[in-house]
Amino acid sequence: MNNNKDKGHFQRKMQARHVIMLSLGGVIGTGLFLSSGYTIQQAGPLGTILSYLIGALVVYLVMLCLGELSVHMPETGAFHSYAAKYIGPATGYTVAWLYWLTWTVALGSEFTAAGLLMQRWFPSVNVWIWSALFALMIFLFNALTVKFFAESEFWFSSIKVITIVIFIILGGAAVFGIIPMADAQPAPFFTNITGSGWFPHGATAILMTMLAVNFAFSGTELIGIAAGETEQPEKTIPKAIHTTLWRLIIFFIGTIIILSALLPMSDAGVLESPFVAVMERIGIPYAADIMNFVILTAILSAANSGLYASSRMIWSLADKQTISPWFARLTNRGVPLNAIATSMVGGGLALLSSIIAPGTVYITLVSISGLAVVAVWMSISASQYMFRRQYIREGNSVENLVYRTPLYPAVPIISFLLCLAACIGIAFDPTQRIALYCGIPFIAFCYAAYYITDRVKKRNEDKS
Repeated sequence: MNNNKDKGHFQRKMQARHVIMLSLGGVIGTGLFLSSGYTIQQAGPLGTILSYLIGALVVYLVMLCLGELSVHMPETGAFHSYAAKYIGPATGYTVAWLYWLTWTVALGSEFTAAGLLMQRWFPSVNVWIWSALFALMIFLFNALTVKFFAESEFWFSSIKVITIVIFIILGGAAVFGIIPMADAQPAPFFTNITGSGWFPHGATAILMTMLAVNFAFSGTELIGIAAGETEQPEKTIPKAIHTTLWRLIIFFIGTIIILSALLPMSDAGVLESPFVAVMERIGIPYAADIMNFVILTAILSAANSGLYASSRMIWSLADKQTISPWFARLTNRGVPLNAIATSMVGGGLALLSSIIAPGTVYITLVSISGLAVVAVWMSISASQYMFRRQYIREGNSVENLVYRTPLYPAVPIISFLLCLAACIGIAFDPTQRIALYCGIPFIAFCYAAYYITDRVKKRNEDKS
């Protein structure tokens, strides 16, 4: 926490419900609403369910590691600060820029997608007008107060959560024949689930799906970033971690089971939204319009979470004095306005690159951001492993930790190795291999930038 009086202070205004919905808002987005059909087509229904279960295990282990760190040291910036302290300052610096880029690139694509969705209802209005209006709205949500941001994200995420719950209930009722299908035919549950074989495209397809699933679960780590602005973090953070993870497992696995049961595998990948197709088969009126609205709120929710996360990373870098202190300034209401504005400009540049150079600059940014999520998870696991070793070495008792990662050191080691396996697996997928080609040089550039700027800073300090 920055103690300089002219920079204000972060305010602990987030409650457990805000942190839970912030995390859900970052995770439940277009990946579930739009891409889940493609995943089913690639790995088959049973293969997809297995992939999501393994993905849930990975994210659960990582969040157990994050829980111990964020409860013991609740600070804004979270895993960037932990990596800097327990692995090395250059690693912390690199993790922060990787995570900042992840969400900044997402901002550009989300504002464009939101504008395109509005074309359904207002075809004569230019897409960029809607994109600009949504960008302004998200900026204001973040720029006013932390509590205002938290409340807006709570209601955005609530719409998605309620929709998924209703979808699972209606879909389940259709599967068991309680609600008749629109064509009066029984739900083809077993035909769809097992008709194409257990693993129609082999085990390698499941491995490729697991990589995508890891990315689908990204956003859960937002719990750690919010720790510095949360009421009673020692109680709120553990509750948020356990509640969020169980809800994610129920929502993702429940949704995939319903989609697999009611949607033939051959149709799943070619439909715009598998949710729309299933609701139309059940006979829900205005299914397309309803889902268009829900997907719009999902995109805006992810943009809201993304601007929050990226601005806190910029602030944390400045707070650690690795970039200009200008970015660390807070308003009287505890909002890092300079960092928010910078992240919004970054999102605008990502938006421009998606229009001007979609096949070069933008695809490079997307590839780096995809790899960055797994790299950040690896840093969380490694930080917790190093923290616990140092904590014990300093003569402290593990019993004094308010929240403890269970089964240490197995949990951080296994979570690190599973994330590493996902990175290695990318090399075997031609469509995702570019993430390594672009991501590794970017990581090397970040390390080099840190050491160069650190050397210059020390030289200036010696002269003064």
